[in-house]
Amino acid sequence: MIKLFSVKQKHKKAAESANGRVPIKKQSAGELRLQKDISELNLAKTTSISFPNGKDNLLNFEITIQPDEGYYQGGTFVFSFQISQVYPHEAPKVKCKTKVYHPNIDLEGNVCLNILREDWNPVLSVNSILYGLQYLFLDPNPDDPLNHEAAEVLRDNPRQFDLNVKRSMSRGFVAGIHEEMMKEGKDESSRMLLTWLYKWAHKLLPVDIVEFRYYVFATCMAALCVYSCEISLEKLVFSIREAVAGRLKEVQDKK
Repeated sequence: MIKLFSVKQKHKKAAESANGRVPIKKQSAGELRLQKDISELNLAKTTSISFPNGKDNLLNFEITIQPDEGYYQGGTFVFSFQISQVYPHEAPKVKCKTKVYHPNIDLEGNVCLNILREDWNPVLSVNSILYGLQYLFLDPNPDDPLNHEAAEVLRDNPRQFDLNVKRSMSRGFVAGIHEEMMKEGKDESSRMLLTWLYKWAHKLLPVDIVEFRYYVFATCMAALCVYSCEISLEKLVFSIREAVAGRLKEVQDKK
């Protein structure tokens, strides 16, 4: 057992002999506990940890998960962890930095995991959160969703959900929306409109015809331009309906 008094004395002497140099910053109770948690991490071969701001900043780090089974096999997903000074009395703030089509992770990177919310308690650790994140990729939960569209597809059509996941990982499509096009939404209202437009148009289109998706993306971007000119939403919806219905007819006539 470490004798706390002797440790304090050593710290005091080190500070006194520093000859005017700034003493080493004292670690908070949260940092000490976090240091212990990190040293005891039981990382699977599919999981790694990194410290973008250097190992001196333990309160901010990233976890990378690369599932080797399930829907998300072959993907790489990065999560940022922000730890409070009062840890473990407050749960870490965890965000997914990788855009992913997942019922329990939304487009903003928020993660729906019970131990990050109401079920957190001080006896849990970073290791507990890692187990939870790994389980989300092995067994997505459609009954407690953040991405309701993904949850609905998972419940009703697991095969289509699997296809959507694969497309999201290979082409950058997330919940029916292309990442680059999401960046075009300069404000929250534009992003919400783009999301809503795609969901509406998506219902008209067969899921197995990929070129339809690109057409809808272009239509949605044009709609954003119309929206920025303050044309009424009713006229906007009518224009999209006519455009998509016309394209659908063209494809059907070719069959």
